[in-house]
Amino acid sequence: MAPPLGNDVDTIRSEHRHSRRSVLAGVAALGAVGALGATGCTRVASASGVKGGDLLERLRAQGVVRLGIAGEIPFGYIDKDGHLTGEAPELAKAVFKRLGVHRVQPVPTEFGSLIPGLNSQQFDVVAAGMYVNPERCEQVIFADPDYQMLDSFIVRKGNPLGLHSYRDVVEKKAKFATGTGYAEIQYAVEAGYKESDILIVPDQVAGLNAVEAGRVDVFAGTALTTREVVKKSAKAESTGPFAPLVKGKPHVDGGAFAFRSAETRLRDAFNVELRKLRKSGELFRILRPFGFTKAEMTGLTAKELCGG
Repeated sequence: MAPPLGNDVDTIRSEHRHSRRSVLAGVAALGAVGALGATGCTRVASASGVKGGDLLERLRAQGVVRLGIAGEIPFGYIDKDGHLTGEAPELAKAVFKRLGVHRVQPVPTEFGSLIPGLNSQQFDVVAAGMYVNPERCEQVIFADPDYQMLDSFIVRKGNPLGLHSYRDVVEKKAKFATGTGYAEIQYAVEAGYKESDILIVPDQVAGLNAVEAGRVDVFAGTALTTREVVKKSAKAESTGPFAPLVKGKPHVDGGAFAFRSAETRLRDAFNVELRKLRKSGELFRILRPFGFTKAEMTGLTAKELCGG
């Protein structure tokens, strides 16, 4: 996203996305990454001048693809045993095996460094459940989304302020928090919340702690991460999923793999295999152990989310 995301601090830490996303587990696991054969300082080969790129052929020849991850459960992370897992890495293993590349190696980084790292040849592909949006589409190209996601809030038990949307947060003057780099920052701002008043925390675990301690009234995240992180909480709960408003219209996010803009051949080949996995039901079987439900399966395309 291996077990689904939980509330145990030993097993939960934080991508969407979008993140949205921090690097706590990824950085802590750099030693484990070495055991897997990847290093954050190793650069991939420079891009060629071949139309559409020749990265797929080079990956097949070397037998390994480097994945940029952001150390976020359930999207892409190193588990407590030092193994690479998460919805995106597990999907990458399935797709790249079909493409003739049989090994994956993680390169952990901060979420905000994923696109710069990709474009500076630090790794071959971003496998972090990254949301597709027009700003990012100007910097990289995306496969079609492998999941879609609505937002949800973490609130105190009983939801005493009755918070079910960003507009509710604004109207009820609730103390609002979300994660570093999360798309939810802009959703709140669009609803009228002052950005300088938002408490930014590292991830959903810190958000849960802030709500439980009464430092904030609400933490915003994805429906998946909020519903999983509150499962063992005696003081907090998650609200029902909802679509944030973007330019006055309900908006559904989609998470996908990102590639360097020149590598259209690899992106297109990835999409072909992704569609096969979706049609066969294998995609859902890969994502389900990380807390995804059929409601998160999607037919959205990157073109739609890029605004074109």
